[in-house]
Amino acid sequence: MYNDFQQYLQTTLREIREAGLYKNERVIITPQSSDIQVEGGKDVINFCANNYLGLADNAELIQVAKERMDTRGYGMASVRFICGTQDTHKQLERAVSDFFGTEDTILYAACFDANGGLFEPLLTADDAIISDALNHASIIDGVRLCKAVRYRYANGDMEDLEKQLQAAQAQRFRIIATDGVFSMDGNVCPLNRIYELAQKYNALVMVDESHSAGVVGKTGHGVTEQFDLRGKIEIITGTLGKAFGGSVGGFTTGKKEIIDLLRQRSRPYLFSNSIPPMIAAAGIKTFEILTRDNTLQDRLHANTDYFVSKMQSAGFDIKPTQSAICAVMLYDARLSQEFAAALQEEGIYVTGFYYPVVPKGQARIRVQLSAAHTQEQLDKGIAAFIKVGKALGVLK
Repeated sequence: MYNDFQQYLQTTLREIREAGLYKNERVIITPQSSDIQVEGGKDVINFCANNYLGLADNAELIQVAKERMDTRGYGMASVRFICGTQDTHKQLERAVSDFFGTEDTILYAACFDANGGLFEPLLTADDAIISDALNHASIIDGVRLCKAVRYRYANGDMEDLEKQLQAAQAQRFRIIATDGVFSMDGNVCPLNRIYELAQKYNALVMVDESHSAGVVGKTGHGVTEQFDLRGKIEIITGTLGKAFGGSVGGFTTGKKEIIDLLRQRSRPYLFSNSIPPMIAAAGIKTFEILTRDNTLQDRLHANTDYFVSKMQSAGFDIKPTQSAICAVMLYDARLSQEFAAALQEEGIYVTGFYYPVVPKGQARIRVQLSAAHTQEQLDKGIAAFIKVGKALGVLK
């Protein structure tokens, strides 16, 4: 049997390569930071990590993780409800709740699990989910696992959302699901208008804050802070794997009864090991750091404003962004790979994004800014983009 299947796989992989869509993994041999070294010894400036606040190699987090491993061990070897809950997990859940101003929090191995295990326990075929067309794959998969009636609205289009909400009045309960920041374009959802429509049409709101928490809002508390809706959104999901230290682990935070039911019925929670104690301890320290002062968030915002402004002045086609994501549009898949490879030769580490990660004809370089970037690193990155852009005919 495998001989036939092997031929099918080989043909499919060859077609992916010929289409210029094959994804190669590059190996880093240093800690994740703004300066990294890739296999082969080349030093590069990193512009493609989700390390928004530069905490991935933070000395405080590393020390806390080491200490907690000494006092609580390496792993839990169990799911939460059997014998996999430590005091550290409960402390982290309280820290997440305090950060977002919510009533309770449940931890997952990843935000993909949080989104995947969210909808099915809460909704039935009598209910409805109204989802933004550009929502993350994890939200899409979570919706697919649920029997609720599915509606979709165009990205950030409030007229379309209202139409879908009107149609969804036929169902018992309704949840509007949206990313806080859409990871490919960098735009922020219009949460204030979503909330108004939810009030008007008696719907709940779910926001994935993975790319927005720690990033947007005056003090980096995410889109609920940005739109003065702290504590008013019923469901927030997020990750520890981006701004909050860059490790692993996800969470759902929100109304107490929702979180309680997820503890009883959410399958990724019930059937996956608890996150390791060292990860939970570092997560707690992350939230302590972010409530200590606003230095990192302020630096991130200044770096982003500077980089985007300079790139636009140079003539690059940049998607409108309100986050730390700068999408440099190239439109052609092969060009995005050639551009990324040429930048690496210049010491700039980025990735070309193309179908199926983004729609066909929408290939780009996604630059992600960090509080860890220095002025010199930003200037080097901009200069390299201009040099390669001219060499490849993107700029005149």
